[in-house]
Amino acid sequence: MPTAPTAAAGPAVDAEPPHRTSPAGVAAMLGSGLSTQIGAATGSLAFPVLGPVGVVAVRQYVAAVVLFTIGRPRLREFTRHQWQPVLGLAVVFGTMNLSLYTAIDRVGLGLAVTLEFLGPLTIALAATRRRVDACCAVLATAGVVVLMRPQPTTDYLGMGAGLLGACCWAAYILLNRTVGRRVPGAQGSAAAAGISAVMFLPVGLVVALRHPPTAASLGYAVAAGVLASAVPYLVDLFTLRHVPPAAFGLFMSVNPVLAALVGWIGLGQHLGWADAAAVGAVVTANVVSIATSAR
Repeated sequence: MPTAPTAAAGPAVDAEPPHRTSPAGVAAMLGSGLSTQIGAATGSLAFPVLGPVGVVAVRQYVAAVVLFTIGRPRLREFTRHQWQPVLGLAVVFGTMNLSLYTAIDRVGLGLAVTLEFLGPLTIALAATRRRVDACCAVLATAGVVVLMRPQPTTDYLGMGAGLLGACCWAAYILLNRTVGRRVPGAQGSAAAAGISAVMFLPVGLVVALRHPPTAASLGYAVAAGVLASAVPYLVDLFTLRHVPPAAFGLFMSVNPVLAALVGWIGLGQHLGWADAAAVGAVVTANVVSIATSAR
């Protein structure tokens, strides 16, 4: 297992991705997914006061503080080769969170995460050329069609926000892996979180002036920042160094199920039979692909 070079040694050389996924890597991805969904549900409790934008702003601040403390990035030593993916990741951080929380506010946690999950699913299926994966892609697409079917209560803005989150999550996987190869330790992720937080400073100021936060709403938003931003960012950064991108995307299939369960238990959000079947189709597509790939 290659070790990351020090910052003084210059940009890291892109290493070949690993070909096998260890049990520890699977456990890390499952833990990251559970932390993310609990954090997302907790943050949604602050919507009545802060709104999705305010919660995302606080999340970015918390993530920046935590990651800067842990990563301690030496920004002056970054090269252009290192800054390029870091800046891209900073933009993705904010856009991904904002689109997800907008979708959660409008269509609920389970459906929002299922739509966002199309990002890593696309990354996983695009990396293979097997017929079974093509069938899995068709099954997942059918599930999405059911989720987005026209209904009197269909919120297309919320659906669109979920799909934007899917694009951001796909970019997050690719950029985070590149940052992990080029920048030692957690410095790259910390730098990206810090830049994203600076971008949200004006947003947070406007939200605070228009909607003065309460202690409870701030507590929910801060908890969301720790559980759904700082913890997954760090876990994913190190996991992606030892797990192939395709495996990472496929094992994230647990997220829609976790989101539906957390939304049901924690937020009282119930899925109808058709929506539950659609979520099951997306998850099944990933499980089948994982099982056949393992054989």
